[in-house]
Amino acid sequence: MSSPDPGAIRAVPVRHYGRWVSAAIVLLLAAWLIQAGVRSHFIDFSIVRRFLTRPIILKGLRNTIILSVLAQATGIVLGVVFAVMRLSRNPVMKVVSAFYIWFFRGTPVLVQLFFWFNGVPSVFKHLTIAIPFTHVTLYSTPMVSFMTPFMAAFLGLSLNEGAYMAEIVRAGILSVDEGQVDAAQALGMRSMMTMRRIVLPQAMRVIIPPTGNETISMLKTSALVSVIALTPPELLGAAENIYAANFKIIQLLTVASIWYLALTSLLYMGQYYLERYYARGAAREFVPTPLQRIRMGLLSFGRREWS
Repeated sequence: MSSPDPGAIRAVPVRHYGRWVSAAIVLLLAAWLIQAGVRSHFIDFSIVRRFLTRPIILKGLRNTIILSVLAQATGIVLGVVFAVMRLSRNPVMKVVSAFYIWFFRGTPVLVQLFFWFNGVPSVFKHLTIAIPFTHVTLYSTPMVSFMTPFMAAFLGLSLNEGAYMAEIVRAGILSVDEGQVDAAQALGMRSMMTMRRIVLPQAMRVIIPPTGNETISMLKTSALVSVIALTPPELLGAAENIYAANFKIIQLLTVASIWYLALTSLLYMGQYYLERYYARGAAREFVPTPLQRIRMGLLSFGRREWS
């Protein structure tokens, strides 16, 4: 005897009232904060618009980009070198690399900037490059002339960044399976070729995300060089020079913040596409772009979920 037909299963959508309530609360709080800020006249946006594209601000923006790019690029190179040294079987290389990482990660970058700008010229009067064990001088100049504010900023930021990048690169290298190295050696590849052709390309999947974060951090950390009177000034230094004369402190800091947010947003987009590029072959499908994530989030906000 056949069992009676139970009939079609009726699916009832799960209601997410808390999602809508929390969204409404957040929107109300955001609207209240914006309205309070506008009514308080805490920031005069007419002044912000007037100074946003001033030549001195744009020149400071250019100097910030130049300093950040040079320091970050040098830090990446130093990080690769000292990471390889740290993983070397040579005990001298390992000790030197470990000391470098320990020292520059353990001291504040602001102290390092003061050290290069004030300490080095007071201790070393001349910079002399000569052939070892001879009296032949290749280059000589007073240390005060060599250690300009820009050079001090470049050395302080790049050497500090190199210590962090060394640990990032080392973690990336260690993430590659040892069997890859054994297979490369079995094919007769030298150590440097194995590192360049086999290890580093695979390690980039692990290296890129924290390197992107370090690049964004470098852009913001470059604002610290304003304490050593960089000439011409970077972005924050340019804003400080202006509000020292007109006393529009909040407005000029807002101008600097807008440009920092614009630059970090561009770096975030670049980081995403680099991660997407090096994820080829490791993921079945590409991760959605930031714009696609926003679109999907808006479309799925009110989507029903079935139990």
